[in-house]
Amino acid sequence: MHAHRPRTPQTERTRRWFMNRSLLLGGAAAVTTMTGVAGCSTDSSGTSDTASSGAPSGGPGGDTGGMGPGVTAVKYADFVGVTTDGKVVDDLYSIHSTDVSTDKVVQAAQKFLDGLTAKERKASVFEVDDDEWLAWSNVDGYEREGARMGDLTEAQQKLGYALLGAALSADGLKQTRGIMKLNGFLGEYNGGNRETLEEGAYFFTFMGTPSTTKPWGFQFEGHHVAINYFVLGDQVVMTPTFMGSEPTEKTYKGEKISLFKSETKAGLAMIRALTSAQRAEVIDSSKEKSGTDMIAGAGADNLELPYAGLPGSKMTDAQKQKLLDLVGVYVGYMDDGHAAVKMKEVEEHIDETYFYWLGETKDSSAFYYRVHSPVVLIEYDAQSPLFYGTDSAAGGGMPSGQPSGMPSGQPSGMPSGQPSGGPGGGGGMGMGGGTPTQEHIHTMIRTPNGNDYGVDLLKLHLETDH
Repeated sequence: MHAHRPRTPQTERTRRWFMNRSLLLGGAAAVTTMTGVAGCSTDSSGTSDTASSGAPSGGPGGDTGGMGPGVTAVKYADFVGVTTDGKVVDDLYSIHSTDVSTDKVVQAAQKFLDGLTAKERKASVFEVDDDEWLAWSNVDGYEREGARMGDLTEAQQKLGYALLGAALSADGLKQTRGIMKLNGFLGEYNGGNRETLEEGAYFFTFMGTPSTTKPWGFQFEGHHVAINYFVLGDQVVMTPTFMGSEPTEKTYKGEKISLFKSETKAGLAMIRALTSAQRAEVIDSSKEKSGTDMIAGAGADNLELPYAGLPGSKMTDAQKQKLLDLVGVYVGYMDDGHAAVKMKEVEEHIDETYFYWLGETKDSSAFYYRVHSPVVLIEYDAQSPLFYGTDSAAGGGMPSGQPSGMPSGQPSGMPSGQPSGGPGGGGGMGMGGGTPTQEHIHTMIRTPNGNDYGVDLLKLHLETDH
């Protein structure tokens, strides 16, 4: 057993400080919107943290996926994964050799852990099947476990970035570092003095012990980044992975940073490769693009999401390749060898891969798209501004006004048990108002049917090896 302190109800309550503050700022309605649970009340022993300046940039009025797991977060033992109808498709995943070594990431993880103090390590290491896997959020105002990069020495930070470099591709590392830097920019833009909006406000946690034979993994998360990286032998699962930013393009400390151009261009290339008849199937004309439409964010681990849009079986070979190119942008943020393994898995199910779209299709449009198959779920969502480009943002306060719309067309099995079409929905809603823009983008990639966090592989491992 690892020597990590057990999670207690008190610990969980501290992670919900923003919920309690929401009651103070906006009343019960704000929490209802945030969690998707009507009648939610504040625990009398919870903390409110009213001394902090400003509300989280995810803000009350957020949804399950924006605010992170709330009072009804799924526990690891109850994890099912994303399904179309609550039933897991069997025999999609297996324990096998990929012939892609994980030695470098194992060694880098061990070096990072060895570089921590005993106190830092104790705070960062959990059991391989700990609920901590599921306890992530993309908002800034969320109390996290683990080793905070900004609190580490320069030598320790270098070891942390070396671990990310071993786990991610060059593009993945550049994207992650860019998000962190623009988080620092956002903090300065909003007046500073806010430790959650800093380049170093990102945390490492480890589940299990780094090994080339036994299951283990790590999580790297903070505002607009959540990378879950599971390893079993030479197999890797890097989902769920959330990446986002506000703004998406800016110069920070002399470096011009531009994010999500590939995701935007690949989505537009895909929609434009379709015939007018095909686009009629893909583009949902019954709904308008709202301020947030993401569904499968944090807390949506047991999401039921039916397929929608156009399946690959109705596409030409050239169109299927465009779809694979789109998926490859997201999968390509993991190290090159394991990305190729995942893409082969995706290609085997290309005929069952659906493409769905909300919004306009101009270069500058704020749109939402989804790619969904038995083995991959991808979301891209250009959202309303929260803290950048709003009238009140530069003063450090929450933007005025209400969101431009609640998430459209929610699935029937949302994680908080909310009704279909209700508030919430696992996306990323905040208190920002106004028109959605490409200056605030959220993206998500998951492995449906039970293998997020490598859960299905771990179950198979325990069944066969223990």
